[in-house]
Amino acid sequence: MALQDELSKARQTAEEVSAEEHQFQDGFTFRTFLGLLFVAFVMLPGSIYMGLVAGVGLGAAAEWVTIVLFAEVMRRSLQPLKRQEIYMLYYIAASLTAMGLFGLSGGPLQWKIWDQFFVQSAPAAPIAGEVPHWAVPAPDSEALRQRTFFSPDWAIPLFLLLVMEILGRASWMSMGYLLFRATSDVERLPFPLAPVAAAGALALAEAGNREESWRWGVFSTGAVVGMGFGLFYVGIPVFTGTLFGSALQIIPIPFLDLTQNVEGALPTAIVGLSINLGEVLVGFVLPYHILLGAAISSVLTYIVANPILYRAGLIPNWQPNSPALQTKLAADIDFWLAIIVGLQLAVAVIGIGMVVRTLRETRQNNRLRERGTLPPPGRGDPPLWIPIAVWLVSVVSYIMLCRILVPDFPMWIVVGFGLFWSPLNSYVSARMIGLTGQGVSVPFLKEVAIITSRYPKVDIWYAPLPLYDHGGSAQRFREVELTGTKFTSILKAELVMLPVIFIASFLFWSFFWRASPIPSPLFPFAMTMWPYYAQMEAVWKQINRPESAAQQWVLSALNIPRIIAGFVSGLGLFWLFNVFKLPMLLFYGLVGGVGQLPHFTLPKLLGAWLGHRYFKKRFGEENWVRYAPVLLAGFFCGMGLIGMLSIALALVAKSVSVLPF
Repeated sequence: MALQDELSKARQTAEEVSAEEHQFQDGFTFRTFLGLLFVAFVMLPGSIYMGLVAGVGLGAAAEWVTIVLFAEVMRRSLQPLKRQEIYMLYYIAASLTAMGLFGLSGGPLQWKIWDQFFVQSAPAAPIAGEVPHWAVPAPDSEALRQRTFFSPDWAIPLFLLLVMEILGRASWMSMGYLLFRATSDVERLPFPLAPVAAAGALALAEAGNREESWRWGVFSTGAVVGMGFGLFYVGIPVFTGTLFGSALQIIPIPFLDLTQNVEGALPTAIVGLSINLGEVLVGFVLPYHILLGAAISSVLTYIVANPILYRAGLIPNWQPNSPALQTKLAADIDFWLAIIVGLQLAVAVIGIGMVVRTLRETRQNNRLRERGTLPPPGRGDPPLWIPIAVWLVSVVSYIMLCRILVPDFPMWIVVGFGLFWSPLNSYVSARMIGLTGQGVSVPFLKEVAIITSRYPKVDIWYAPLPLYDHGGSAQRFREVELTGTKFTSILKAELVMLPVIFIASFLFWSFFWRASPIPSPLFPFAMTMWPYYAQMEAVWKQINRPESAAQQWVLSALNIPRIIAGFVSGLGLFWLFNVFKLPMLLFYGLVGGVGQLPHFTLPKLLGAWLGHRYFKKRFGEENWVRYAPVLLAGFFCGMGLIGMLSIALALVAKSVSVLPF
């Protein structure tokens, strides 16, 4: 009953916040289409460069600059943007400049840039010849030597990439909508973070209104700080790298590494600090208890426990004089990976238990019947058979592609992932997001499935296995609903974004790659981090090779007794938090911090502590909660503007340098 009362109250609060936004209107118009072109052909190259240089995307800068620019132009034209149009600009900018793995950003072609690097990297040498040519050309191909996508060798990989983009959008939109109907319309879960995200998007609209003076003041303060910091963090490395061929880093990117300095007293202790001021400002926004828990567990694991484990002989693969990332790799494989898997399994079981308990309470209170299943009029809902059919077609297409590309891999695993596990996992995750704002996942499921299949070929790692978690898409539809935007607007935006982003991604990645190898000294983040990522990926892709050292390494890392110990510890910690009524966010922070470098958790905790102990008292808690996101957005906007200015100079220089005259 208590849980149901909390859900009802949270849902009521969200509906009160959005009560005036139930007049649904179309948000994808010609003006938002112009915004799409602006983001794709102006913001996207900046996002690519920022990711390679500093490991960050434009993020809020793309959203703020796009919205403020278009809102100001329309205001001066006496045709102000509707809030639905503003949300669509936010949605488009966030989608096109989102960060992927390995600090990559810049649309679909980012994955092929990574593939070309990996297949030519030293860790991949034993398997480079076995990487399928439908994924990436051979290491000795002319296309890779000349660093160009304009080659017949790329025809099949790029075609498959386009097919995967189409199937991916069809899959997440159809399944996400079905999950939204089940968890929001029927079960009326509150989705606690959806009103925050929707309010943030609407705040961007208000920022374009000069009457909202406090927003402009806070935003401008953050922008000035961001520009000052960005000059040293991004501007100088980009400028010097363009002029002299080697980037000068006044502030270490991505962090200051002191691991080798302390290894005499604390062998295997991972010590360092990110000097990125943005990490501190992020701490202003994130929940204090989550960051406190993450900082505590990251320090205890990698600074306190690592030397003890090393002296006990439990980290045998560490080599003296190893930097932070190499030390982390050795410590994770030798000990922490199994603990992390166990802890994440515990979180998944806790999440499933919460789903089952809440469903039982919901049925007992007949909450499902109170709401019914009819959507509100004007929201743009399709008949249910359409998303069901689209989802089935996308899953069957995934299965058929796997059958064609990896015919020897056990198809029962592919079918099980696509038709059974993925929808079940997505539903559990969507319910957890609807309840707590945080999803759940079972770690290393793909890796375990491939290991147990004993399939020895490398091509399975590039196959489009239908293993996904679309739980977060349910919250995305809830955000759209709260802003009064018709669901058809999202469909229109995705249909138009697909060709635009594919073309823009192709053009800009072709330019960057042709101008300079990726990674290279011009791109400090990629130069530092990508070899580490490649080493990890090479280990996994050799896991089933006969007499593979990687297989023994990983199998020893997935130590069953330690996985059980991590699992029991996670459940026990959760029980203790329940018994003593401790904040559950602290529990999730403690669990999530295992595996995170203290370099990043400590600056975030500093920001959270400053916000919690000083700024809330200085400005008042209610005001600070409003100020912090706007200040952070202004900071990233200012930093992004400096980055874009530096990038513009670099692009001009590179354009001149590759001319044949």
